[in-house]
Amino acid sequence: MPTFPFSEADPIQFHGPLPKRSDVVIIGGGVIGVTTAIYLAEKGVAVTLVEKGRIAAEQSSRNWGWIRKQGRDADELPIVIEACQLWEQLAAECGEDIGLSQTGVTYLANSEKDMVDFEAFMKSAAPHAIDTHLLGAAETAKLIPGMARRFHGAMRTPSDMRAEPWLAVPALARLAIRKGVMIVENCAARALDISAGKVSGVITESGRIEASTVLVAGGAWSSLLLRKHGISIPQLSVRSTVAATEAMPDVHAGAAVDEKVAFRRRQDGGYTLAPGGGSALYIGPDAFRHALKYLPALINKPFGIGYLPVAPKGFPDGWATARNWDADRQSPFERMRVLNPAPSQKGLQSLKHEFEQLFPTLGPVRLKTTWAGMIDAMPDVVPIVDRAQSIDGLIVATGMSGHGFGIGPGIGRVVADLIQGNAAGHDLTRFRLARFSDGSPIKLGPAL
Repeated sequence: MPTFPFSEADPIQFHGPLPKRSDVVIIGGGVIGVTTAIYLAEKGVAVTLVEKGRIAAEQSSRNWGWIRKQGRDADELPIVIEACQLWEQLAAECGEDIGLSQTGVTYLANSEKDMVDFEAFMKSAAPHAIDTHLLGAAETAKLIPGMARRFHGAMRTPSDMRAEPWLAVPALARLAIRKGVMIVENCAARALDISAGKVSGVITESGRIEASTVLVAGGAWSSLLLRKHGISIPQLSVRSTVAATEAMPDVHAGAAVDEKVAFRRRQDGGYTLAPGGGSALYIGPDAFRHALKYLPALINKPFGIGYLPVAPKGFPDGWATARNWDADRQSPFERMRVLNPAPSQKGLQSLKHEFEQLFPTLGPVRLKTTWAGMIDAMPDVVPIVDRAQSIDGLIVATGMSGHGFGIGPGIGRVVADLIQGNAAGHDLTRFRLARFSDGSPIKLGPAL
């Protein structure tokens, strides 16, 4: 059994071999890449997925494990509603226990302003008839008994779910293999092979794969690969610190968050804890390059961002990370197989303290595992899901902005149809690649 968090020291589970050609090559073994591969394979499309490190080793296993409709951007909401249905289907089909459970998501209100923000989401969600509703102070206290703080109220969506990400995505990868997908770990895509403005293949460290269609779903690494081919996207990566507690009494079966701490029940009887608001941005060349596009987000602080002056060596936006390289030589993707940032020790102590203060009857909280992940963020807090107009045959699905795990199967299904030339089933205008270059104003998604 691999360790968690995953590392490049873990044994390779998906060996390939690398084929000479494939209908579609997917770059990135996270939830988006894996689910896209599943839905393509179901239609008889020959799919090869290459992953520089290990399946789900980065943000797809390091997230909070929430599968939520609540708090979503209005344009994401139809896709995540579909994704919730697909999660249930995939969990049944993969035949493995991934911890999928419909236990609800609750946002706790620290002030009347929070309640006003919740009411705004309720209005945008009303056309979709989801079961989100508001609770008063007394109802909130009854929902999560034992909390030492009294909240103004809450917003709750009982049908929202949770799962164990580090179990779920590898299980889906095994399902993809059974459907005929070729998955090759420890195989970095160094460059796209482009002929006359069209994709003709992918050059990997293990050789070239001929293909007419390529999906870039590389999370925090996507912009680095795309930039090599003249496509600039204002994607940055922010570090989020997370912890898992030892098993403890059940104070709440679902997921909940206030401004200080987020928590959700785990399959192993503990809780996953994370900051209610507060990630860290490493300042690098791309942070300066895209600073103007991030001004609205920085002013509104949807990420609750703190700043660190220098990214660790080899990170996607590190000062010394190569922005260009020859495809026949080692690339930045091979130099860092798994992006494994160190968690904030101060943040971990704060999480532990806040959870103990919120539930004092639990006594001292013991942390079982701690980790951090790099969230691929966009200036407007919604992803890019689009064809690249400048390179025929290239599709981009990245910048999930911390929403990728829950919405993953929905995006995967959408991208699979996009690749096949079918109707996406949803309006993707908001997620177009050109919105950052065609003069469109930055429209922020919700910071909930």
